[in-house]
Amino acid sequence: MSKNYINAELMMEVYEGKDLGLTYSTEYSVFKVWAPTALAVSLVLYETGGHQLNTESPKRVMDNGRIVYMQRSNGGVWQTKLSGDLKGKYYMYRAVFADGNVTEAVDPYATAVSANGLRSAIVNLQDTNPEHWDQDVAPPLQHPADAVIYELHVRDFSSHESSGMHYKGKFKAFTEFGLKDSAGNTVGIDHLAELGITHVHLMPVFDFQTVDELKVVNRGSSITNVDYNWGYDPQHYNVPEGSYSTDPANPGLRIREFKEMVQALHSRGIAVIMDVVYNHTYAVENGPFEPLVPDYFYRRDFTGRLSNGSGVGNELATERPMVRKFIKDSLSYWASEYHIDGFRFDLMGLMDSVTMREITEELRLEVNPNLLLYGEPWTGGDSPLATKTLKGVQRGKGYAVFNDNFRSAIKGDSDGFGRGFVTGEYGKEGAIAAGIKGAIHEFTDSPVESVNYVTAHDNLNLWDKMLIVQGGSQEADFPVIANMDNEDLEEAVALANPYVNVDQENILGNETIRRSLLANGMILTSQGIPFLHAGDELLRSKFGDHNSYRSGDAVNSIRWNMKSAFKPVFQYYKGLIELRRTHPAFRLHGRQEIERSLEFLRCDGGIVSYLLRSHAGGDLWNNITVVFNANNDRMSVSLPEVADSWNVVVDHTRAGIEAIRRIEGNEVEVEGLSMMVLYDECGEPAPRSKIIEIHYERPDQNYQGWNLWVWDTGIQDGQCDFRYMENGRAVARIEVLPDTQSIGYILRLNDWEEKDGDGDRFIDCSTNGELTKVLVRDRDQEIDEISEDHLRLSS
Repeated sequence: MSKNYINAELMMEVYEGKDLGLTYSTEYSVFKVWAPTALAVSLVLYETGGHQLNTESPKRVMDNGRIVYMQRSNGGVWQTKLSGDLKGKYYMYRAVFADGNVTEAVDPYATAVSANGLRSAIVNLQDTNPEHWDQDVAPPLQHPADAVIYELHVRDFSSHESSGMHYKGKFKAFTEFGLKDSAGNTVGIDHLAELGITHVHLMPVFDFQTVDELKVVNRGSSITNVDYNWGYDPQHYNVPEGSYSTDPANPGLRIREFKEMVQALHSRGIAVIMDVVYNHTYAVENGPFEPLVPDYFYRRDFTGRLSNGSGVGNELATERPMVRKFIKDSLSYWASEYHIDGFRFDLMGLMDSVTMREITEELRLEVNPNLLLYGEPWTGGDSPLATKTLKGVQRGKGYAVFNDNFRSAIKGDSDGFGRGFVTGEYGKEGAIAAGIKGAIHEFTDSPVESVNYVTAHDNLNLWDKMLIVQGGSQEADFPVIANMDNEDLEEAVALANPYVNVDQENILGNETIRRSLLANGMILTSQGIPFLHAGDELLRSKFGDHNSYRSGDAVNSIRWNMKSAFKPVFQYYKGLIELRRTHPAFRLHGRQEIERSLEFLRCDGGIVSYLLRSHAGGDLWNNITVVFNANNDRMSVSLPEVADSWNVVVDHTRAGIEAIRRIEGNEVEVEGLSMMVLYDECGEPAPRSKIIEIHYERPDQNYQGWNLWVWDTGIQDGQCDFRYMENGRAVARIEVLPDTQSIGYILRLNDWEEKDGDGDRFIDCSTNGELTKVLVRDRDQEIDEISEDHLRLSS
């Protein structure tokens, strides 16, 4: 086949079954692989994982294997069935093509592999389940606005000596409970629970290519001077990374230890989000797809060359049916087998919008209605993809995007001296206000389509950005990291002092700390989904390294001794998170709710202040005023005239939900580079909302693409997806104001491709109950009342 053009016949060969890869049982195993252009495909069964034979050049290991010829079936799939229990063996697929080329490759759908991913492994997944795994339950997430996300690298979490963890750099470090530093502060997983975050976002934990797993096999000793990477170099998408296992050569153990990590986090009330990289692979010719299906999985430009929208040499053609299927199958596997609670999509701009829409709809409907989905709405370079998932494409589609508008308005640029609101730039107040409202007047339909953040793993982290923009990097002795080997880097880092100007007697009075707390304080009190980078609460520094993807533990490790050194900072973060999680006014659910409840009082001169009025979101507090002062000096700020006195719960000294002091009158002094949160009185609010639950029944049982368009809810109008199946019906939940008498809706296919019914429909929701259930059948059905214990019928 030509390298420049995709074979039209190949494009038509699509397999819709859910059983690609290995289907294992103790009685037999079935192997299926999609290789439509191969002339012949064989299964090669091995006794070893290959890595023991030649670790210097593992890709060329060729010990003898048993060859089993496979049969071609419909959809371009080759398959074979072998009797007996094959657990403990390894396998590859060998394909022969018309040009005489013969390739041998790991199963693209492999769920277990040998060390360094050399061969697919046969395991009994039931054997990998930890004790009580069947009882593992994710913490409840009532609404995406309730999430507080904490981005974390598995190895960074435990690699530093101050962690006190035995399983340094491993999944199992998350199972080490009860750890404390010498001052009695919690560290590790108990620290995460104490901080109060709801979700840990794990940077890539699938099998990636650039770390030699056989070098990272220690248990508890220092793990410096070995390979390090963030993991954005995919190798085997459906297998946990072996370097995070205590024994990478044991295919089942890495699976079990991953599940133990998930189980441990769930036990502490923390959900787990996977960072996934379906936009490119590390390698092409030796990657997971090209050897078995040449020229299909990768996007090409108009000249026939591999396109490079990822910036690393290739991009996956997500718009093609079998690429799209692979991604959906992979995500479904992680969500079901590993109990994963959400996914963050790397360079989501390179994923076509149809794929993202189908992922969102199908995973929630078929696997988990509460999955949290979000991604980067940009690319790493030019791409020929016409249907990129960029900011705005997600409107009403059930997933969120990172809000880089808000990020840049808060801090300025990501790697340099550029300034934003908290770093001394006037004129950013309007952009700050837009971010506070969840970008509903910019590029979102709903606040929960915006993931609000100031820093992540990419670029300078928060402390270093604040320090550099103040011109403090030289005084801190930040090293020039480029081209340093590990030993020199460790020595240079040891000599640096990122905290040279911090007075331990007045920690919260430090300018850099003030700016950092103000930045994330804005994130944690804005509408949308807040996102924190691990270690911000400990003033983590990466010593000026703006791209530490392979800089090793000397730069990347979380230094847990910083918790004791900067305890007031941790307490401030903890208090802000408690404030957000306790008070729903900071977690409004929809555009209409925000427009009714949030009013800006001032947006100029380095001051942004706003009011959350009348028990917003069903809050116990009646009126809440939030003030951000980005000036160096103390400023006098007017308070709204809805009350004569106010309780301060957040100021420059502390944050939380208990009143620090009470202020009389309508003026308040706000310290420079600080925030303030005040409320007037506490009382029982009216109920926040009631729920209309629509059960949709189609005779053809095909619900793919169908959704509701709703209006007059008072909270969030627009597209409303069906989220789960019940009794063969698709179910959607619509939140409406308690005094709502009627809402309108239309049943539609995707974006108005088709409607079920001709005119607008309406639901009477004038009853006082908190939940109204309605059954909606096809367009020919007439309205009929069912008994009180059943669903009301509407059409």
